Amino acid sequence: MPLELGIWRIENKLEPMTFDVMPTESRLESLLDANLGIAVPHLMVVGRQVRTPFDKVIDLLAIDIEGNLAVIELKKDKTYRDIVAQLLDYGSWVRTLGDEDVARIYQSYVVTWHPEWGTRSINEAFCQRFRVKTMPDELNGDHELIIVASALDPSTERIVTYLAEHHEVNINAVFFRFYRDGDHEYLARAWLREPSALAPAADRGDWNGEYYVSFGLEEVRNWEEAVKYGFISAGGGSWYTNTLAMLEPDARIWINIPGAGYVGVGKVTAGRVAVDDFMVETNDGREVPITQLPLAVAKSGKAADNPETAEYLVRVNWIKTVPVAEAIKERGFFGNQNTVARPTSAKWDHTVERLKVRLGVA
Repeated sequence: MPLELGIWRIENKLEPMTFDVMPTESRLESLLDANLGIAVPHLMVVGRQVRTPFDKVIDLLAIDIEGNLAVIELKKDKTYRDIVAQLLDYGSWVRTLGDEDVARIYQSYVVTWHPEWGTRSINEAFCQRFRVKTMPDELNGDHELIIVASALDPSTERIVTYLAEHHEVNINAVFFRFYRDGDHEYLARAWLREPSALAPAADRGDWNGEYYVSFGLEEVRNWEEAVKYGFISAGGGSWYTNTLAMLEPDARIWINIPGAGYVGVGKVTAGRVAVDDFMVETNDGREVPITQLPLAVAKSGKAADNPETAEYLVRVNWIKTVPVAEAIKERGFFGNQNTVARPTSAKWDHTVERLKVRLGVA
């Protein structure tokens, strides 16, 4: 069950605000089209009202930084059971899309819904959205399925959880509550399954014991700093930072910089802490908070200001690293939008074995 969010107005006494039905589902679709980050921060919209060969229409089609697609379907007037069946049907079609299909869908999306963008290509939009120099060599290596609703019945919640946990279907639900307070309107969001639960569990029987880490370069996230001061980090919201809690001392991690490639392997020496509390040693032997040094990461979000959007760091003893310019990238390598994952796929086994050779580690 998702966590229920309660909202109260503070005046002379607490007044509970009750959620209402959004006037139209199309309005929510428009809000998600313009601000998809309110539902799934790791995605970019590439299609809206995408018609399939079997004459059905996908509400929103999106892509992540690794080039994987996501089908986002609003419940609208469908029954609970119907939306799950429909989403699986859409997934069976989306998995067949090639790079040229995705590009065609994006161009149709721009022409129909955003003509003000002119001739902007999917490559330009992707690089701008994810702050990378190039798109992945291969698109649609995997896909995810997302239901958007105000609620699901218990049976449908059980079905979604069963598909995800026992059949490794990458499926989730996002719930929105609509609140009205006079002339003001509010949206509240909750996930059926927390982002940390989306990473495959370690007890599936075929996890190789190696952790995948996505290190997204940002203005406040610098690989050279991470190497010098021994850390990995993530920030900008719980979607990105929750999975850091999976890492405990002695966990071996392989670092992928999306859009560049794999840049190192190391062992975790301490669990995640807020950037405010991460201590480093200076040249004169003093131990100080990393935020006191003239570093990019020192400019990141602080837990003292906002724990939700703060940067969180995990201490690492590096075994082998390479500069970003020498990042290792091969066709068929594993990629994932989660900051940390315990992959169970054959692609991950292949990736680790190739990285051992390329980096010269056992």
